[in-house]
Amino acid sequence: MRSELESARALIGEVASSFAELPAEGGGSEVDGPLGWAGYGDALADAAERTGERESVVCGVAEIGGVTAVVIAFEFGFLGGSLGTRTGHRIEQAFTLARELGVPVVSLVATGGSRMQEGTPALTQLQRIARQLALTREAGLPHLSVLRDPTTGGGWATLGAGADVVLGLRGAQVGFAGSRVRPPGYTVTQQFAVGLVDQLVPADDLRVRLERWLRLLANPLTGPAEVPAALGEPDLPATGWEAVQRARKTTRPRAEVYLGAYFDWHEPISGDRCGGIDAGVLCGFGSRDGQTIAYAAQCGTATQPAGFRTAARLVRLADRLGIPVLTLVDTPGAANDVQAEKAGIGAAIADMFTAVAAARVPVTTLLIGEGGSGGALAFAAPDRTWVTPDSYLAVISPELAAQILKRDPAQTQATADQLKLRPQDLVELGIARGITRP
Repeated sequence: MRSELESARALIGEVASSFAELPAEGGGSEVDGPLGWAGYGDALADAAERTGERESVVCGVAEIGGVTAVVIAFEFGFLGGSLGTRTGHRIEQAFTLARELGVPVVSLVATGGSRMQEGTPALTQLQRIARQLALTREAGLPHLSVLRDPTTGGGWATLGAGADVVLGLRGAQVGFAGSRVRPPGYTVTQQFAVGLVDQLVPADDLRVRLERWLRLLANPLTGPAEVPAALGEPDLPATGWEAVQRARKTTRPRAEVYLGAYFDWHEPISGDRCGGIDAGVLCGFGSRDGQTIAYAAQCGTATQPAGFRTAARLVRLADRLGIPVLTLVDTPGAANDVQAEKAGIGAAIADMFTAVAAARVPVTTLLIGEGGSGGALAFAAPDRTWVTPDSYLAVISPELAAQILKRDPAQTQATADQLKLRPQDLVELGIARGITRP
């Protein structure tokens, strides 16, 4: 038996403090649908009597955590939450109203896909929905989706996977092919594991999570992010090799510590939307003194292709929503093994370089540890970078530099000095604006 929270109206009642439904207007009037499918009109009437709804979506304006949003909630009891021509019309109405009001869209998705009884006309509603997604992005408005059980077919391939932030209810079946097409169904946990879902959410935590996200997306900081204070060594290194050794200390504060000290609270996004996750890169949005800043932070490991792509996704989303970005640089370099090459490490680094370079919102960077070559520089703002006393940035590690120059390994420390990689060197060279202190 399905939980009452899987009813569209019950779920809206759980997450919203108020709700005003949009009037149901137009969208198709044929008794048996565009194909004249015998008995379809009776099936629609039965679905309406069973659920109390006239279509498979309920749309309207809601207050969630004090933020006004347009909500699109699927009623799975109405022909499996399938997408027909009237469904597409209602979803179009909802997105149009969101743009008129200048408010976010929240999609509570539970659908088996396109409606068989309406054939290809039902399928073309995916193009109609995709157009609404594109127009809403152009308007700079966020779209959050919640994947319920099940979310399959075109509903997953548009409103679900096409949202800016994707939350998945634990236990949901989520995939392009439903269980009747390719049993057993793919789960939301599996989609999360390959970078296609941002967060897994227990059903009883959904309201709080939506409130937090809408508060974050509704309150962007005006202007650049403040540079975080250094949390490690207060004194500057005397030599280049000392700078390298300090940055490599396992006891040095890492990105998680910096994010915890900087933000009052924050919510992560996860995955590159291409099938990959890099646990060594943390991305998301955080609240600081009631205002929102996006963040992309390296955690001291070699950054994988998925890490660069996830960070680039974060920067582009923040830029579109007008939210300034903070990046924390800390990596010995980009991953350079065979697997990384096959996964497109070069293209992924280029993607991040381009995202930062194209950003219209201010990007602020703090180098908090190792700064290894292009893998580190891709995360750095060219004109707004600061450094901590226990950090360095170099064209390559001193060990590899000595090797490339065919030097004796004993010359590694001298090579570190020649590379001018200390924090104070970076300021003198004009690469960093300044050195932050504890």
